[in-house]
Amino acid sequence: MDRATRELMLAYLQKAEKKLSVAKKLFLDGEYEDAVSRAYYSAFLATQALLLTEGHKAESHKGAITLFSLLFVKTGKFEKNYGKFLINLKDDREISDYEVFSYIDRETSETALREAEEFLLKTKKYLKEIKVLTD
Repeated sequence: MDRATRELMLAYLQKAEKKLSVAKKLFLDGEYEDAVSRAYYSAFLATQALLLTEGHKAESHKGAITLFSLLFVKTGKFEKNYGKFLINLKDDREISDYEVFSYIDRETSETALREAEEFLLKTKKYLKEIKVLTD
């Protein structure tokens, strides 16, 4: 991986961590819809970092999910549940951001935070395993 790509990957990860941190703060403030939105973006940014390891960059949210599924889930690099996390997070984010009457509640938000955190942890573990990320 060239230096510029590595720096971009690290920037995606750093931003993913920040979005997750903000999501947790929003959750504690009872801002469940916004917490879900930030949780999704944490996973989305982590996905973009992963895609760079395969020489790809998604141009859309749907593209990121499709590429993640093809390059990481179908190849067995990530378990299927991580693909489901990404889809669930995207769906809930769209509801929280665009629906006037959404069903995003504390429980939904809590699930989103857990899934986003697991996704980010798995991403970092994978990047360490393939020696792209060091401690």
